[in-house]
Amino acid sequence: MADPETYVGIDVSKALLVVGVLPSGDGWEVTNDTKGLTSLTKRLEPLAAKLIVLEATGGFEVPVAAALARAGLPVVVVNPRQVRDFARATGQLAKTDRIDSHVLALFAQRVQPAVRPLPDEVSRAFDALLTRRRQLVAMLTVEKNRLTLAAAPLRSAISGHVHWLERELDDADQELNRTIRQSPVWRAKDDLLRSAPGVGRITSYTLLADLPELGRLNRKQIAKLVGVAPHAADSGTLRHKRLIWGGRSSVRQVLYMATLTAIRFNPAIQLVYRRLVRAGKPPKLAIVACMRKLLTILNAMARANAPWHPAGLPA
Repeated sequence: MADPETYVGIDVSKALLVVGVLPSGDGWEVTNDTKGLTSLTKRLEPLAAKLIVLEATGGFEVPVAAALARAGLPVVVVNPRQVRDFARATGQLAKTDRIDSHVLALFAQRVQPAVRPLPDEVSRAFDALLTRRRQLVAMLTVEKNRLTLAAAPLRSAISGHVHWLERELDDADQELNRTIRQSPVWRAKDDLLRSAPGVGRITSYTLLADLPELGRLNRKQIAKLVGVAPHAADSGTLRHKRLIWGGRSSVRQVLYMATLTAIRFNPAIQLVYRRLVRAGKPPKLAIVACMRKLLTILNAMARANAPWHPAGLPA
């Protein structure tokens, strides 16, 4: 009889990596640093695991996943919400690092999420720069709101911070643009995406960094991945409104803003919006449908490697 396949879960924190192995039930922990990653890789290689699963933990998982991928190990980074729901479904309510690592290993064994290529160092650096830009925009918005209500003694300090944030934002924009222009592949993809009316610089950059699957999935899969596919919520004879939820919020946010522009200037999206509104659909529902339509068109453009066509489809 063949030996049972091995699955590994790794609970990642800033200081420690806690490992759980199934079906053996073994487990150990290493420090989350260069020395610990080397030790972890050497210990995992002989196990020949079919799948190694980590949760996304705000960035602490990135060096771990990169080190395991460089060693040729089948590593997958999964959404923490999926793992929490899985743990509840299996009746696992207690929570410790050791328990979490074995829950991740069980998730790997039962669900078997697909292994996908991890972004290279340039892509990760670009994504980090884009994330920093989003943080600067959020801080700038907060400070400008504070400035409108601030007492006189505080206005000078807040104004100075606003000016500093604006300079930092300008620097981030220039660095993003420089990174895109230096890569012939990214430059071509950026030019292709921005050929669609409504798609601007930040929308294109976000799609390049946060949606590498664009052009590789069908329209239903890409809509579900972004979170613009309607989900049923029916039970028995009850029929509720279809709602969108989940997906990649960073992509969905820029897609929403791009769609508002496209409704005004993109004839294909404008046609969809007007048809839905004339049919009595609420404006918000019509906008979401247009988001899905714009995403579908961009996905088709990326798959065909063809720029925008006036008919709304790639040439």
